[in-house]
Amino acid sequence: MAAKEFRGLNGEELDTKLQDTVESYFNLRFQHEAGQLENPKRLQQLKRDIARLRTVKRERELNIR
Repeated sequence: MAAKEFRGLNGEELDTKLQDTVESYFNLRFQHEAGQLENPKRLQQLKRDIARLRTVKRERELNIR
């Protein structure tokens, strides 16, 4: 997802999305280590989504947007 899509979420939805994304990333890392991961690019996508979510969350804390 793009950062502007994350900015459209309210605070609770943003926290839930962040938690779900972190859990998905954690599970995919285990699959990768076990050699069961079919799409390794998905790890990179989730990592970037986590960074975007944290950035949007921090922007709200600082009242930037």
